[in-house]
Amino acid sequence: MGEISIKINIADRVYPLRVNMEEEEVIRRAAKIINDRIKEYQDNYAVRDKQDLLSMCVLHYATATLKAEKKRVDEDTEVADKVYQLDQMLDNFFSK
Repeated sequence: MGEISIKINIADRVYPLRVNMEEEEVIRRAAKIINDRIKEYQDNYAVRDKQDLLSMCVLHYATATLKAEKKRVDEDTEVADKVYQLDQMLDNFFSK
């Protein structure tokens, strides 16, 4: 599919972007999630500076990304261990 031009509003600033048509919905949802998080920080903390709110938002999502990545690596390691154990059991069974 082709590229389209869209405008995304994040923290009261408009960003013109060229994106693939199939990415548009994801990008718009991401911008909404970011704006919702910024509003939450604005409502719950005495922070009004947009730069500080954006920094808090970035920290939140970077932390969440790292946690998800670590969880995936841990789960991959666990699956690999179980596959290894199963392989050993099958080797023992068939070598008798």
